[in-house]
Amino acid sequence: MRFVQLQHATEGRAVALVEGDTLALARDYSTAYDLIQGLRREQIHIRSRLKYDDVYLGHSEWRILPAFDHPAEPARCLVSGTGLTHISSAATRQAMHGAEQQETDSMRMYRWGVEGGHPQGDAIGTAPEWFYKGDGSILRGHGDALTVPWFAEDGGEEAEIAGVYVIDPDGVPVRVGMAIGNEFSDHKFERRNYLYLAHSKLRECAIGPELVLDGEFGLVRGEVKLERNRSVIWFREIASGAERMCHSLANIEHHHFKYPQHRRPGDVHIHFFGADSFSFGAGIALQDGDLVEIAFEGFGRPLRNRVAVESRTAERVTVRAFGV
Repeated sequence: MRFVQLQHATEGRAVALVEGDTLALARDYSTAYDLIQGLRREQIHIRSRLKYDDVYLGHSEWRILPAFDHPAEPARCLVSGTGLTHISSAATRQAMHGAEQQETDSMRMYRWGVEGGHPQGDAIGTAPEWFYKGDGSILRGHGDALTVPWFAEDGGEEAEIAGVYVIDPDGVPVRVGMAIGNEFSDHKFERRNYLYLAHSKLRECAIGPELVLDGEFGLVRGEVKLERNRSVIWFREIASGAERMCHSLANIEHHHFKYPQHRRPGDVHIHFFGADSFSFGAGIALQDGDLVEIAFEGFGRPLRNRVAVESRTAERVTVRAFGV
């Protein structure tokens, strides 16, 4: 079962069930957040249908929103991620931060995951890397631009799968589903020093176009493609899922939700599970107008986003003292 969130200039928001080449708009719910609550009590009633192609290609008055969000309070949506879960990503970090002959902290953390990231039974495994990207205001949908801000040194795609969670009234995390994600980052800034990783992750990111409630996460094959002036400049077959990651899904989820502040009833969490490969490692520098397309088998239509590089000059942010 897959859903798409939509926005119309005059009709407002809607959530639609994907039925092949058709989007069936739910009658009683306007957001995926509300629909998920309702699915526990009743079936979905359809009010109208749209041609998926028209919406997906931008030929409709409806546009696609991020696959999931907190519709009332974006600040109650925490966007985060776990890196160093795939060997190629760890190898790229190794190359960024050290010589081949010396094991960096990045490769050391990956090795810890290999050794202790799949605990048996109720045992608790090794803690994975964790990073904060922002709140729900940084989420973008299919067709939206991903901005490289004026203060950034770079903007690079990271093709991933993201988990979508809602905390129930009893404070229990519920995995609603998963979605294709582009965990956009500033790799040039991170390359200066790995301690800049936290800064490099504070960027916009995209999820969607579809929220997949029952996706298979064993071995998920996919591909990522970059286009510039309608020509493909980079293409890579990728794979993710439990079979390709050094941490189990359960271990990642435990170490994210073990913190009480991550279990506040009603909150939404979007968590990226790591990239198998990204173009920065191949020496690609994305430019304004480049198109990034990410696809994973079983996760619906590909996610497409253009890169938008801010051109305005640097402007120092100043803080006003209270009472002045």
